[in-house]
Amino acid sequence: MAASCSLVCCGEETESDKAAIVRFSNACVNHAEQLDFSMYKNTDEKNPRKKSRRIVVAESERLSYVGQNFGAESMKCNNLCKYYVGVLNKQTMQMEVHNAVLFNMQPVIPGETSTAKHQDAAQSYRDRVDLLIEAFGTNKQKRALASRRLNQVGSTALQSAVAKAATSVIDQKGLEALQQEVAETESQGALASHLPPCNPNADQREDVYPFDELLDPVEFAALEQPGSKMAALTPEELKKMRDEGRCWSVVRHLENMPAVGEAREKAARCAFYLSLLLKLARQKTVPRKFGHDEGCPRIIQSKLFKTFTVESFNNGRVQNIVSTSMRSKLAAYSLALLLHMGQMTADLSLLHRDLGITEPKMIEVAKSMGLSLIKPPRTKGDEAAQGGDHRLATVVLPLVKYDQFAERRKRKKMH
Repeated sequence: MAASCSLVCCGEETESDKAAIVRFSNACVNHAEQLDFSMYKNTDEKNPRKKSRRIVVAESERLSYVGQNFGAESMKCNNLCKYYVGVLNKQTMQMEVHNAVLFNMQPVIPGETSTAKHQDAAQSYRDRVDLLIEAFGTNKQKRALASRRLNQVGSTALQSAVAKAATSVIDQKGLEALQQEVAETESQGALASHLPPCNPNADQREDVYPFDELLDPVEFAALEQPGSKMAALTPEELKKMRDEGRCWSVVRHLENMPAVGEAREKAARCAFYLSLLLKLARQKTVPRKFGHDEGCPRIIQSKLFKTFTVESFNNGRVQNIVSTSMRSKLAAYSLALLLHMGQMTADLSLLHRDLGITEPKMIEVAKSMGLSLIKPPRTKGDEAAQGGDHRLATVVLPLVKYDQFAERRKRKKMH
C-alpha cells in the first residue's frame, strides 16, 4: 500500500526565498552534482524594478553557464505565469510548496560574449560590408558604394555649414537672447499641451470646450451620491467653507444653484469635482487615499491620478507628484469646468486664489485657451468681500488669439 503525503504551503515568500529552476540551452546535464551553482542578486533593493533581479552561475571543469531573470536573454514566461516547486520530506511525508523562478542557462565562452565586442561588431558591420564590396562586389555595387560615400562627404559639409551659420546667429543676437526665446517657446508649447480638448470651430459656445471631455457620462453618473451631499450643505456649512478661504469658487456656485431639477443636480456634481481639483492643486505628494474622506468614487480618483499627477520613485516606493506643469493643467481644466458652471463665464480672481497660483499665471492660462477677459466695475460689497478687483473670463466666438511674445517683452521693459 502506497504511503500518503500531505501538502504544506510555505505562505508569503520574499524574492530571496524563491526556488531556482534551471534549464540548459545546449544540452542535458547527466551529473548535476558536479556543477557548482551560485546565485547573485541586485544590490539596489530599494528600487522595485531591480530588487527581484537574479543571476545564476553554474561552473564545471570544462565550461561555465550563466542565466538571468531580466533583460533580453531572460525567459518571458516568468512574467506571464507563476511557477511552484514541491520538496518532499520523506520522514514526515509532507511536501512543501515554494515559489519558483525559471532560468535559461547558456554557456559562456571567454572572449566571445563580451558586450563591448558586440557593440564594436555592430558599429563596424557596415565597414565590413563595404570592404567586401570593394574586394568582391559587382560594378553596380561598387558604384552604389562610391555614391553613398560621396553623400556622406556632402552631409559632413552641410553640418559644418550649419554650424557656421549657427555661430554667426549667436554672434549677432547674443546667446542670452536666443536662450530666452527658446525658453518662451518651450513654456508656451508645454502649456498648450496641457489644455483641455478644444473645438475652435464650434457653432455654440458650450461646444468649444466639450463637457464630455472634462467628465464623461460614466464619471458624471458616479458623482451622483457625493453631488447630493454637496447640494445638501446648510448655510452654516457653506459659511465655514468660505471662512477657510480655499473654496470660494465652489461656495459661490453652491449658493447660486438652481432650486430644483437637473440643473441643480449637475451644478452639485460639478461643484464636488471642482473641489477635488482645487484640493489636488495644493498638494505636492498625493496620498493613495486622496478624496477618501470626501466620498470620492474610485473611478474619479483613478482619473485624477492618471490625468493630473506624475509618478516618481522615493526610497523604493512609487509616489504621485503634482508637478508645476500639472498645476497649469489643473488650472486649465478647472477654468473649463467653471465656464460650464457659470454660463460660459468664470471668475479668474477667485479661481487663482483657490488654486494657490498667481493672478498673472491664471491670466496666461485663460489667454492660452483663447478666452476674452472682462473687468467689471467694482462695488463696495465686492471689495470688502474679496479684497480687490475681479477679472472674468468668457467664451466669445471666434476665440481670441493673443500675441504673447509682444506682451512679455513689454512687461519686462516696464520692470
